[in-house]
Amino acid sequence: MEIKHRILQSAEALFMRNGIKSVSMDDIAQHLAMSKKTLYKWFENKDQIVLAVAEHHLQMEEAECCRMFEQAENALDELFQMMTWAKRQFQDVHPGIFYDLKKYYPAAWAVWEKHKNFFILEKISDNLRRGMAEGLYRADLNVEVLSRLHLAEIELAFNADLFPARQYNPNTIHFIFLEHFLLGVATLKGHKLINQYRHVTEEE
Repeated sequence: MEIKHRILQSAEALFMRNGIKSVSMDDIAQHLAMSKKTLYKWFENKDQIVLAVAEHHLQMEEAECCRMFEQAENALDELFQMMTWAKRQFQDVHPGIFYDLKKYYPAAWAVWEKHKNFFILEKISDNLRRGMAEGLYRADLNVEVLSRLHLAEIELAFNADLFPARQYNPNTIHFIFLEHFLLGVATLKGHKLINQYRHVTEEE
């Protein structure tokens, strides 16, 4: 299992840096200083590696997300912690990685879609409800609609047709979307706390 773990770590590093489509089984074997014969003993083809990497990465991501949400002081702290974490996660990610997944690796894409449509959507909804209970978000919010809106914004930040990688950084786009979203759902109390997190002073 140690060998399998090393393969997945190496493959993930190459995928994140170069995109998925451009990385071959030869590249993975060479990066590991391993023979292709040994590589094929663990994985029959690249599709299996992509799927295993996606499953492992998302399991780790979900565990880290739950840990942060449990430790957060309030709903806004949850999102600002998540934003800082996401910035670290995606700062070196190849911009075409989601395009590659969707077009060439349907099994791995299905894993991502399930993660997005169940886990992420649930966390967004939980955050909205927590913020409403804490008086940081407006009491009249439609949680179901706004959860799906924010989910769509997360994916939209990586849309290369709308935001070409040569001109836009997905992290920057995601922060702008999040800030716009928060300022729309927050109460006056929430706005003041948002400004504290942003280190911004506004005249009332």
